[in-house]
Amino acid sequence: MADKPIVAVMYDFDRTLCTRDMQEYSFIPSLGITEREFWDFANVLGSQQHMDSVLAYMYAMVRLSSDRGKPLKRQHLVDTGRNVEFFPGVTSWFKRVSDWGAQLGMQVEHYVISSGMKEIIEGTAIADCFKSIFACEFLYDNDGNAVWPKTDVNYTNKTQFVYRINKGVLDVANDVDLNRSMPDDSKRVPFCNMIYIGDGLSDVPCMKMMKAYGGYSIAVYQNRRKVESMLERNRVDFIYPADYRKGSGLDVTVKNILRKIAVSETLYQENTAQKRAQTE
Repeated sequence: MADKPIVAVMYDFDRTLCTRDMQEYSFIPSLGITEREFWDFANVLGSQQHMDSVLAYMYAMVRLSSDRGKPLKRQHLVDTGRNVEFFPGVTSWFKRVSDWGAQLGMQVEHYVISSGMKEIIEGTAIADCFKSIFACEFLYDNDGNAVWPKTDVNYTNKTQFVYRINKGVLDVANDVDLNRSMPDDSKRVPFCNMIYIGDGLSDVPCMKMMKAYGGYSIAVYQNRRKVESMLERNRVDFIYPADYRKGSGLDVTVKNILRKIAVSETLYQENTAQKRAQTE
């Protein structure tokens, strides 16, 4: 266990940290087609073939690249990440929140759990801010061409990555330790020390998980009407504009949540110390 209590702040990526789907900044334009043409191709394919929607869009990336004589390369995807645009305050957010946690005596870690592409995220200006990035990824052949989905993060299996963070099992190939029984007090990040930030229905399973296990969930938005029902139906704890600047509603609430976690940790340690003293 760490000397300091650990808090995990988990983020969706598209329309949560960046302003639209990450493929739309550079990857789709590089194919010479519109965003609508790309997503229509992927959605129709998925519907006709009864495919997982994430696998359908990953196939569309490979297929449409190949059709245009542009084999899909990992470096190309990483390079497109340079043009991803973020909401106000995002680039300074992670250090600011971590520093606030440190002032409260806690270690704050940041994670991505996204149905977007890991390769594109790795090319962004904020990639180094995360302890782990859980996102879709391709397997590449010896020539560097994408040939198969290596990781598929769809809307419902996002929750497995919350469990991975909870237990400290961050290697996606390690299912043995993930499924091994573990006492709650030995888990690396308790659920009550977790905050999940997302933007919509694809994040509901993780948000409901937070509410069920004592964590916190926040929906950020560009259009408030799209998330109001989540608050009304008690699927999320808070909703705020996607504004990560110091002093914004989101900034103030996350800092208050961290303060609450710090107080709870202090009370827990005091209670534990008293029980230990009684047995000595």
